[in-house]
Amino acid sequence: MQRRPGRGHRRLPHTADVRIEAWAPSRQECVAEAVAALVDTFVDPGGARPGARREFHAPAGDDADLLVGVLDEVIFRMETAGELPLHTDVADDGAGGLRVRWRTADTDAVELVGAVPKAVSLHGLRFGPDGGGWSCAVTLDV
Repeated sequence: MQRRPGRGHRRLPHTADVRIEAWAPSRQECVAEAVAALVDTFVDPGGARPGARREFHAPAGDDADLLVGVLDEVIFRMETAGELPLHTDVADDGAGGLRVRWRTADTDAVELVGAVPKAVSLHGLRFGPDGGGWSCAVTLDV
């Protein structure tokens, strides 16, 4: 991936599913950007107001497993609780895992603009240090 300043995310062309990239100065910020990228692939959260606060703990594991665990949790909560994160804060838990805090909105408060992801694919998954920061690339099954 070419070097980018700061943090951000984008959607990449993909034949059948949805592919996203995210980048940030730290591992935790990159996970938060990946969550934003996931949500941006299928909804316009612009008019939604943050509501409930939710937390999730991703236990220690390798970096790619932590990323997949967090993204899978977003999809799970969308399917089972009808909520999506509008704001994500990720912190190291001190034991190799991640503590994730979300401000969420109900799915009926956002406009659907794309195919809803069903799962995170392990094919072509990449997450790790990239120059002076971190980056990831993830394919979402739709």
